[in-house]
Amino acid sequence: MEPFTKLTAIGIPFDQVNVDTDQIIPARFLKKQRSDPDYHLFLFNNKRYNEDGSEKTEFILNQEPYRHGEIIVADENWGCGSSREAAVYALLANGIRSVIAPSFGDIHYNNGMKNGLLPVKLSAEDCETLRAQLLAEPGIKITVDLEAQTVMGPDGTTYSFDIEPFSKHCMLNGLDDISVTLEYNKQITAFEEKRRQEADWLY
Repeated sequence: MEPFTKLTAIGIPFDQVNVDTDQIIPARFLKKQRSDPDYHLFLFNNKRYNEDGSEKTEFILNQEPYRHGEIIVADENWGCGSSREAAVYALLANGIRSVIAPSFGDIHYNNGMKNGLLPVKLSAEDCETLRAQLLAEPGIKITVDLEAQTVMGPDGTTYSFDIEPFSKHCMLNGLDDISVTLEYNKQITAFEEKRRQEADWLY
């Protein structure tokens, strides 16, 4: 996966609680391959598009300059609902690299960590402040610094966030579960060779 270190980008204020994974990517798209050139269109498809495929202008991701944002500032319980990794895939396909929220659905939070989408937990008050600033000045940028574990708002205010050390290591270095395992390839190979000598009858 792509490493996440520090990102300065347009912030997208998402004023809605309980944004579930079926809103993020409707179930009818779950059989689609990530290689599908239209994968980016699946994100919030019901909210973004009319039946004829035209954009719903009132939806924030269809508005300039928010359509170019890479950091969502959300409300409570982002990514709740069913466990579908495709919700993270759809966000990434649209260039979203981080979601800041007071709380997340547990599985969605972990899916983000495993695929290079950084979930950041800030207080409800701090998220509300950031969303208000992003709405007041569309297109203004915020910064998420994983190494420093901080978010810098448009006005320069710095907010600290917590993250589990191992997850931070993986995100900084772009390590998914397979890559983490391969970091121990030499030890695994040595163990297999030793085991073959000690219990050759197994082989």
